[in-house]
This record gives sequence, C-alpha cells and structure tokens, in this order.
Amino acid sequence: MQSCPQCNQQNQDDSKFCYQCGTNLSPVVEQAASPPSTVHLNQTDGDLWREFIGPHADRYLEQFKKFGSAQAPKFSLTWNWPAFLFISFLWFLYRKMYLYAMVYAVGPMVSTYLTGDVTVGIVWSIMAGATGNYVYYWYCREQIGEIKRKAGDDQTKRALALKEAGGVQPYVVWVGVAFYVLFILMMFKLIQEGLSEGDRLPIKPAKPAAMIDT
Repeated sequence: MQSCPQCNQQNQDDSKFCYQCGTNLSPVVEQAASPPSTVHLNQTDGDLWREFIGPHADRYLEQFKKFGSAQAPKFSLTWNWPAFLFISFLWFLYRKMYLYAMVYAVGPMVSTYLTGDVTVGIVWSIMAGATGNYVYYWYCREQIGEIKRKAGDDQTKRALALKEAGGVQPYVVWVGVAFYVLFILMMFKLIQEGLSEGDRLPIKPAKPAAMIDT
C-alpha cells in the first residue's frame, strides 16, 4: 500500500492516481546523475580572469575546468608544454610567479650538486609540466581575489592592479632564446673540440739511439 501525499489515503502499490483526491502517485523519475561541478566563472569574472592571464587565456581557462568545483578545487593531472619545454624557472618568471621561479631556478642546481647527476633537471621539468596548470590556477585565484578585495568597484585601481600582478613578462621570451642559443653554441664547441682531438694521430716515441761499443 502507498499513502497519498495529498490526503494520506491508502492506495494500492500499483495505483497511479489516488482514488479519493486524484493526486498523481507515479514515482518521480530520478534525475540523471549530474556531472561533477567544474570551475565555472560568470561573464564578469571570466573577463577578469582573461585579462589577468593575458596570452592564451582561453586555453588556460579550459584547463582550469578540470580541477573540479570552484569552491573546493582538487588536483587533476594536466600537462603544460611551455613549462616543460621552456626552461621551467623562466616559464614561472614569464607568468610573474616569482617565488616558484626562484624554487625552479635553485632546486635543479642544488639537486644536481647533491646527487651528482646532471639528468636530475629533467625530473624538475617533468614536475613543472605536470603541475604547472594547477599551480597557475591557484596563483590566479589568489591574486584575482586580492585585487577584487582591494580595488572593489574602482575600475582604475583594478586596471592598475591587473597590469602589475597579471599578464606576462615579454622580455623573458628573449632571455629563453638567449639561453638556448648559448646552449647550442656550447654543444657545437664541445663537438668540434671532440672531433679535433679525434683527428690527431698519436706520435710514436723516437727509437733510442744505439749504444756505441767501446
């Protein structure tokens, strides 16, 4: 037996309508499980984030959606090619994350010194590639929240704060290019020296002079 929610009349389990008041007794169709909530920004906040991020803003915002709810974001594995291919500390510097830039500048050198393994820098590059988007999301979130708190509705203050904390450092691109050119020249020089040494023929030692019989 099922009870009518309207008049509490008892009806048969298979009844679709209450025979006393006519209320629909059909079971409510369960809603399909909703997809996990994602980082969603309204139009105003979306424009603010785009202005803060600067170049490739839409690509980063698309990656940020993978971190779940905007209220309680969680780490999700994504990949940031610039942070991996571009010298890692320079990518953080380019995006004005100065603390992380210092960590990724000092960390590989200290690790190489302690382990004596020059390939340890690759591990740091992989770490930057795998976590760069998530770290950048939190940086943007914190900085934008601080800008909104301090500037309020003052568009002038907000624009100045966005220019100072957001965007990129264009000169870093040329620093990276200079690093790569220097690296290529050093490798070319080492290869050239290796070939030069290989071309040298070993000099045979002179035969000792014959002893003169006395």
